[in-house]
Amino acid sequence: MHTNPVLRRAALLMAGVLSVATLAACGTDNGDEKSEGATKAEATDQFPITMENAYGTTTIKEEPKRVATWGWGSTEAAISVGVYPVAVAEQVWTVGAGNLLPWVEEAYDEAGVEHPAVLSDAEGGATIVYDEFIAADPDLIVAPYSGLTEEQYKTLSDIAPVVAFPDAPWTTSWDDTITLTAQALGRSAGGEKVLAEIDESLAAAAADHPEFAGKTIAGLWPGESAISVYTGLDPRVGILTKLGFEVDPSVAKLDTSDGGFYFDMSFEKADEIAADVAVTYHDSQESADAMLTDKKFTAVPAIGAGRVAQVVGNVNVSAVSPPTALSFTWEQGMPALVEMLAAAVAK
Repeated sequence: MHTNPVLRRAALLMAGVLSVATLAACGTDNGDEKSEGATKAEATDQFPITMENAYGTTTIKEEPKRVATWGWGSTEAAISVGVYPVAVAEQVWTVGAGNLLPWVEEAYDEAGVEHPAVLSDAEGGATIVYDEFIAADPDLIVAPYSGLTEEQYKTLSDIAPVVAFPDAPWTTSWDDTITLTAQALGRSAGGEKVLAEIDESLAAAAADHPEFAGKTIAGLWPGESAISVYTGLDPRVGILTKLGFEVDPSVAKLDTSDGGFYFDMSFEKADEIAADVAVTYHDSQESADAMLTDKKFTAVPAIGAGRVAQVVGNVNVSAVSPPTALSFTWEQGMPALVEMLAAAVAK
């Protein structure tokens, strides 16, 4: 589903395409000369940098000046180490066509940096408008948490070096997304600092809520024909283990041999999801309320018992699904989720 996976599936139903002319204008100053991307920190690593990925090897010969990001989380990871991309992937499901995620827009505005071009992505990465990448004129494309196919990777590599995922589409952990992005930008030390700060905040939340320790958890997206269960490969589940939770054995045993980040479970097997606590994601309050009285979903023991944290609203879902380098402190993101989890555990 999302440009990150929850949203990627929903985004397949959405539409919205920006013109190449608009994108080109966003990447230029006066006249035809391209403006360089804004950088608020110095690179500390030595170039060239070589990085392995699922499709091959990428060599970044010199410090990139015009960075484009694709997929989920790499935009925020770049900003967190002081690099403001000149072009970023559209997040249709979250904020609509052509708009920036609120925490991304806030970061550009606070830094006084020109907003980036928004690359059309109406289908959650299924289709890439290559002309828009060409118009943005990047010297590096960062996409460690994305759904790039090998063909897309090769085509984009003709435009600029591409940093893809190390293993499989949509399975790169939230912290590896930060690490890989920082490495590609020559700012490994900056990435380590960002991760240390996030780890400190998560450790503080875990210390404030010792009742989370050892409780099993499952992340669920209630669908019309099945329940999507996020597997241990999915970063939105991985982040919860930082709070002290454990991936429920009923989730851990799901078949992920094909690199799957979620598993569609039929309603008939809903009672097999045996987690102590469930986290569910909803695009509206109406759907969240309906789930609590729908026998198809209350067959999940945790939901039936009310031990469920419901994340409601596209922006709020995106802030934690999974969180990124800039959305950890989004008030209705992780802070709100932690409080909902505490309430669920107490039941």
